Amino acid sequence: MFRGYLDIGLYATSDDFDNGDKMGVKDLQDLKKLSMLRSQIDGKGIAGIMNEEFKTVGPEDRVVDALHIMKETGAQDIPVVEGNEYIGSVGYGTLLKKKNVLLDSKIRTVMTGSPSVDKTSKITDVAELMITNNARQIPVIDKNKKIKGVVSRAALIEIASSIKAFREIKVWEIMSSVVETVKESDVLETAIEVMRGLDIRTVPVIDDKGAVVGIVGMKEIIDHNWRRKNRQTVGDLSGKSAPTTVLVESFCATAPKTIPWDDTVGKAAELMLDSCISTLPVVEDGKLVGILTQYDIIEMMASCKEREMMFVQISGLDDDDKYYSAAIDDQIQREMGKIAKIKKPQSLTVHVTKYNAQGAKHKYSMNARLITDGGMIAAKEVGWDLQRTAEDLLKKLVLMITDMKDAELDQKKKIK
Repeated sequence: MFRGYLDIGLYATSDDFDNGDKMGVKDLQDLKKLSMLRSQIDGKGIAGIMNEEFKTVGPEDRVVDALHIMKETGAQDIPVVEGNEYIGSVGYGTLLKKKNVLLDSKIRTVMTGSPSVDKTSKITDVAELMITNNARQIPVIDKNKKIKGVVSRAALIEIASSIKAFREIKVWEIMSSVVETVKESDVLETAIEVMRGLDIRTVPVIDDKGAVVGIVGMKEIIDHNWRRKNRQTVGDLSGKSAPTTVLVESFCATAPKTIPWDDTVGKAAELMLDSCISTLPVVEDGKLVGILTQYDIIEMMASCKEREMMFVQISGLDDDDKYYSAAIDDQIQREMGKIAKIKKPQSLTVHVTKYNAQGAKHKYSMNARLITDGGMIAAKEVGWDLQRTAEDLLKKLVLMITDMKDAELDQKKKIK
C-alpha cells in the first residue's frame, strides 16, 4: 500500500460560519467552517467514545477462537495481546486475503500489525487511521502498550450524526457511485472474490432489473457456514470447498436496509446505528445507484483533519506491480495539478484489483474516490496494462471534474 501527501493547496476562505446555514460537502473548502467542524469532532475526546469492554486473543490462541469471538460480539477486528501488551490484530480482512487458513492455526501466524492511539490523540487522527488501514476499530493504549479501550467505526458515526453540518449533507454527495454487486444465482465464491479483490466486507445483491433484493457480508457467510461439520480451513467457512453448490441466495440477508439518493447523511447514520449495519445500498426509483458505508462518512471526518497537503492512498498493488508505483505517483501529481485549477483536491484513494484473466496475463480493475472542495466523485477503469489503466482512470477524474465545473457555470447562467 502506498500512502503519501501531495503539495497541492487545499483550502479557500469565504464567509463566516453560521450555525443556521445549510451545509454540503462543498462547504468543507471554507477554512473557518472546517476549523469549527474539526473542533466539534476533536472536542468529543477519545476517553468519551472508547469502549472499555472488549475481547482479545493471544498469539498462541487458534484462528477458530478469534472467529468465535467475532461471531459472538460482531467485531470484525480482534486485538492480539501478549501478557498485558498489545502486539497486533486479527480480523475478517486478514483471513479473507490469506484464503485457506487452517482453523487450528495459531493467531501468531495470521495476525497483522495494527495502528493504535492513546487518550490524548485527536479523533480526526483516529478517523484517518481507520481510512488508511481499513480498520474497523482502533485500540487505545497507555504508555506500557496495555489496551485501555477500543474506538469503533460506530463510535465515529455517532459523532458525525451529532454534528448538524454533517447531518445535512446529502447522501449523493459522498456515496460511491461505482458499485460491485452479485446476484442471488451467483455462487458464494463470486461474492467472496469481490470482497477479497476490493478489500470490502459487504456486497449488495441485485435482480435482473437492478433492484436491491439482498445484501451479503462476512457476517452472513460466517453465520451460515458456522454449523458445517468437518471444517478445517477458513476457506471451508467461506464455501471454498464447494463453490459450485453454495449460492448467494442461501446466505444473503433479504429485505436489506436502503436509503434514497437524496436523503441526508444524518438519516443514513441513524439507520446504520439503529440497525447495527455498516453499509447502505443507495436507491433511486427502486434501483441501485450507489453505496454508502461507514467508511464514506469517516473519510469525510478525516478530511477535516488539519493538513497542508493532499492525502493520497493506493492499495492493492502486489510486489510484482510496485515497480509501477513511481510512474503512477507521477501521473497522480500531473492530473491532480490539473484538477487543482478547477477544484481543490483533498484526498484521493485508489484500490487496485488484479485478475489472472488469460493464463499468465493479468487484467487490472482500478477504483478511485476523489474528495475535492466541491464534493466527492468515484470512477472505475479496467485494462490489461496497469500504468495505462491508471492514466485512463486519472484522466477520467479530470474529465468528470471539468464536466462538474461546466454544469455549475451553466446553472449560474440560468439563474441570472
